[in-house]
Amino acid sequence: MVDWITLHSLVMLLGLAIYAIASRTLRQRRHPSAGIAWIISLVLVPYAALPLYLMFGSRKLVAYRGMGLTQPLVQQASAGAGTVAGKLETAIGLPEAAAFESLAIHQDGRQALEALRSIILGASHSLDICSFLIGRDALGDEIAALLVRRARAGVKVRLLIDGIGIYLGGRPNLRELSAAGVRVALFVSPLRSALHGRTNLRNHRKMVLADGTWLWCGGRNLAAEYFEGDESKPAWIDLSFDLRGALAAQAQEQFDRDWAFALTGVTAKPTHPAAAQYSSKVKGPNQGHMARLVPSGPDQVEDTIYTLLVSGCFMAQQRILAITPYFVPDPTLLMALTLAARRGVAVDLLLPAQSNHRLADIARHSALRELAAAGARVWLIPGMVHAKAVLIDDGLALVGSANLDGRSLFLNYELMVAFYDPAVVQDFAQWITLQRSNAALYRAQPPGLVRELVEGLVRWVAFQL
Repeated sequence: MVDWITLHSLVMLLGLAIYAIASRTLRQRRHPSAGIAWIISLVLVPYAALPLYLMFGSRKLVAYRGMGLTQPLVQQASAGAGTVAGKLETAIGLPEAAAFESLAIHQDGRQALEALRSIILGASHSLDICSFLIGRDALGDEIAALLVRRARAGVKVRLLIDGIGIYLGGRPNLRELSAAGVRVALFVSPLRSALHGRTNLRNHRKMVLADGTWLWCGGRNLAAEYFEGDESKPAWIDLSFDLRGALAAQAQEQFDRDWAFALTGVTAKPTHPAAAQYSSKVKGPNQGHMARLVPSGPDQVEDTIYTLLVSGCFMAQQRILAITPYFVPDPTLLMALTLAARRGVAVDLLLPAQSNHRLADIARHSALRELAAAGARVWLIPGMVHAKAVLIDDGLALVGSANLDGRSLFLNYELMVAFYDPAVVQDFAQWITLQRSNAALYRAQPPGLVRELVEGLVRWVAFQL
């Protein structure tokens, strides 16, 4: 008995030490429910919990370097991209603001698909695609056929898919793509990555790049429902855009880093040379506007998107306009939103009346009741909404792949673009406002005892939703 107790104590202490050292060294900020769950498990069942922690517990893959914010981020953003570039880069490791041209906000799935076809067919020497999943449906098959066609025409084609997402999309025929000359890589393999503690980390970034100068980006995965739908899958409301310029060159650098990580498992330090080296020869609408690439995830020291959102809510003066499929904020982000509403900022949040994740819908109600009580307006849109954007005043629009939940903000590899130009911010605001035209205003109802218990239980796992 004594030997068993001693062994149990040693394994428990080892697990707690590994947890504490990893959390401190890599600054593994965790949702309280996740932290409590790991500690209790390591104390009670260390033999099972320690291997699981080593396989699934990592949240950051780069060490904290003690960087500090020198100025509130949205206060910097409101001053204009030209004055915030160096400060933001120093503060949280973001690339400098870069110019872009020919911005096109896709009004619906049809326009998004036309733009996607154009960028694929327009590539002359390189074509890089990063997606969480590719559907085994008509849309996915069409994109795969286009990639095969371009590879056989001599274009260097690389396809990066998340190792978990590939199964959620129905698993496309990767052998056929590889046989045609398309280079395919899985970002996180369920088996290969388990030994490095990365199985629970997913690449949720979406971008398509032609020749390093043309970027297609947003929230859409490469499956039918994200565009025009098909007979079995109605089209979802989603948001994407394409542009050209130095910003696309920065996205190319980010893709190259993600590609190298998928092949080697090593997270490279960003150098951000693209914006300075890229000389645009493309002329078009929106020429001269500035924006910033905002990658977030285990490869970033800071939780960059989360930091921007919280800072933005505290600094907002007129409005916060957001659209997201899932709303399960942590207490700090929720407090920032409710305080903004209480001091008179117009806070409008657009959600699907019913999303494709039932647990996320249950978990969101507590936060929605707090928002409504603070004076914010929550709009419920019929059908599935998959768009992700947050607009703050007239000086910041964050648009891309990140949802307003713990998984996107703290676990996933995500990619947003921060637009600063008031005219561009207004264009995105008009798109979001258009989606609100047939939405119903959320009316908070006091929960019964059973409902409150169910919501509480679901919120315990909300970090993983």
